[in-house]
Amino acid sequence: MEDINAIAVLQDPVRRRLYEYVAAQGREVGRNEAAEAAGVARTLAAHHLDKLTEAGLLESGSRRLTGRTGPGAGRPAKVYTRARAEHSVSLPARDYRTAAELLAEAAERAGLDAGLRAAARSRGEALRGTAAPCGGIAEAMEVLAARGYEPHLEPVEAAPEADADADAAVIRMRNCPFHAVAERFPPLVCGMNLALLEGLLGTDGPVRARMDARPGQCCVVVEPS
Repeated sequence: MEDINAIAVLQDPVRRRLYEYVAAQGREVGRNEAAEAAGVARTLAAHHLDKLTEAGLLESGSRRLTGRTGPGAGRPAKVYTRARAEHSVSLPARDYRTAAELLAEAAERAGLDAGLRAAARSRGEALRGTAAPCGGIAEAMEVLAARGYEPHLEPVEAAPEADADADAAVIRMRNCPFHAVAERFPPLVCGMNLALLEGLLGTDGPVRARMDARPGQCCVVVEPS
């Protein structure tokens, strides 16, 4: 019932715009910024942001947005980020998460990592079908977005001046579609995820997937070959 109520909160179009904006930033967002992005007044944005927090879709905190400290720095402002909790609705209830965790546990105990990676790579290739390997960073962004990874470009550290150059950037992903199971069985599930993306994007084209785990993000990064 809590998941149904949380998802129902998003039926309001303003609330949904605010949630989608905050979720897409991958960082803390203040009320003024969120209000401007959604095209509404700050007081209305604050009301909806707090409702999203009450529903468990956002998490809130406070910090000084000016970056200053000490006297004259101003009061801390309320900020919001997407909640890490997952929400899904199935009527009647289905418990696929428990099934996935049991299968992952059995695979890990039996040492089936290599077999799982092979199956994942084959599934990725099947999803790609007869298409050629992914043609570049822009195409990879589209493919990953369609699979729910929430990709975003990050400039290569060696070339920070190339922010706008997709060829000088890597793709990091704010969402892991397998997050709940990956938290319990990280080596097994992250290896599966990498193999799936290798099959989906190809391994002999202009982009490649590799492991590069970071807190709060997908364990895989996609970069030019």
